[in-house]
Amino acid sequence: MHFTTCVTTCFTTLLLALGALWPVGGPPPPEIVRGWQPPPGPYAAGHRGVDLAAPPDAPVLAPVAGTVTFAGPVGGRGVLTLTLPGTGAPPLRTTFSPVAPLVPAGTPVAAGTPIARVTPSTHCPESCLHWGLLRGDRYLNPLLLTKRGPSRLLPLGG
Repeated sequence: MHFTTCVTTCFTTLLLALGALWPVGGPPPPEIVRGWQPPPGPYAAGHRGVDLAAPPDAPVLAPVAGTVTFAGPVGGRGVLTLTLPGTGAPPLRTTFSPVAPLVPAGTPVAAGTPIARVTPSTHCPESCLHWGLLRGDRYLNPLLLTKRGPSRLLPLGG
């Protein structure tokens, strides 16, 4: 990757991290039912996103401004993809499932806009929203987009 492209992409990602919202729940943030577990290879097992506790019919909000680039079924589940402008080439895309989309593909949305509703699924033992993040075909941890409190170091020992 060219240095200028990396700087632009990294800076844009940092700005998103400072301003993104949680797509469901909050405040406080929703419970993370299952975390991100990147696969060791493109076809290997892993968990390519995070599962957030969310009851059926809960609104799904755009965590950042973007354009809905897909809204429809994939493998029997409703999926919505939000492409984030100004995030490099290829741009970042965030995905949500299982959902009933509220807006069609091609719709620009502001952060906090309701874009879908959580639908029942067998993806989690309890109802949840699967939230993914990609750049091209590379999966990333969507929690990189969220606001989180500062890290604190604790002393070792009792």
